[in-house]
Order: sequence, then C-alpha cells, then structure tokens
Amino acid sequence: MLYTFVMFLVRIALHIWYDLKFEGRKNIQKGRPYIFVSNHRSYLDPVLVALSGYGRFGFMAKKELFEGNKAFAGLIRWLGAFPVERGSGDMAVIETSADCIRSGKNLLIFPEGTRSKDGRVGKGKSGVALVAAKVHGDIVPIGINFDGQKLHFRSKIVVRIGEPIPADSLPSTENLSDRELLKTLRTSIMPPIMDGIKALVDEPELPVQTEK
Repeated sequence: MLYTFVMFLVRIALHIWYDLKFEGRKNIQKGRPYIFVSNHRSYLDPVLVALSGYGRFGFMAKKELFEGNKAFAGLIRWLGAFPVERGSGDMAVIETSADCIRSGKNLLIFPEGTRSKDGRVGKGKSGVALVAAKVHGDIVPIGINFDGQKLHFRSKIVVRIGEPIPADSLPSTENLSDRELLKTLRTSIMPPIMDGIKALVDEPELPVQTEK
C-alpha cells in the first residue's frame, strides 16, 4: 500500500513538472508479471517504466549506485533495484531476475546497458538476452521519447508500450554448448527485443556529413 501511494504521488508530480504521456497500456494485462525492456535516456527511466506498467518492479542497477550514499542505496532497494556488476557474467543476476517474475513482480532491463547521449538506440548486450531467455517471461518493449539530451521543466515525454513478445516464441537455450548459446542469443533473441524497442522510439536524424 505504501508503494502504491508513493507511486501515485510520483505520478502526479511528474505530470505537473513534465508534459508526460503514456501510449499502449492496453497491450499489457493487470495482475500479470512481464519482462520490460526499454531504451535508456535518463536517470528517470526506471520510474517512467514503473508508471507505465502495473504492480511492483524489480530492476537491474549498476553496482556503483549501491556503494555511495546509504540512504539512496536503501531507497532504490526498496523500489526494487538489485546490483549488477557490468561485464562480470554474474549468474546470480539470472536467479534474482527469475525470483522477480516468480514472486509476481515485473522485471525491468535496459538492454543497452548505459544511457544514450544522442537519443538513438544502441546495441543490446548479449547478457540481457540470456536473462530474458532463462527467466522465460513475456517481454514488453518500451520506447521512451523526449527532445534534446536532458529533461527540463515541461519537457514533453512520451512513453510507448509495445505488444508483448511471448516467451514461447523465443528459441530454447537448454542443452546448448557455449558457442551455440552465444549464437542463439545474438541471432534469435536479441534482434526481436531491440527491434521492438526501436519501433517505439523516435530516433533523431544523424547530422549530414559533408566532405571538405
């Protein structure tokens, strides 16, 4: 109840401070946990995705966020964050992620692994595809859109929720060799995830390069 009340207040505050709009909430069902995968534009993204779905969330956050201010670390843990050491291949992350879905929570992943500085969707990490495959939950792509590199007062933010990618539509990763697993992640699991996100993101045009 406390979490619901806090998120209610946060929703009101964000609608006052920003021109905030959500599209496509009809694509997800209330009372059902999903794996949400989103592009990464700002530090506000976890909150925006949490407001776009139903129920509580668990989400990956870089380990460094838990090593500084203890009050901040406690707050994000309460909100559902758990630490991930990027590039470590920590298999415990998969189990923690699976626990989120098994307990009825949603799982939030930012496949790019870092924030985009120009608004364009970068390359997804294979580790994210592994988590999605092992957790075996329906995947919901999210596109967070706003103009410019940073948010400011009354920035227009549009959060688009795409149609879920059924877990059963992804190939199984059981009993695969390391080489076969990596190939499956890169060619069969990561592409639909990233394509789903890109379809919801208004990517800025790259500047035209002129020859001198």
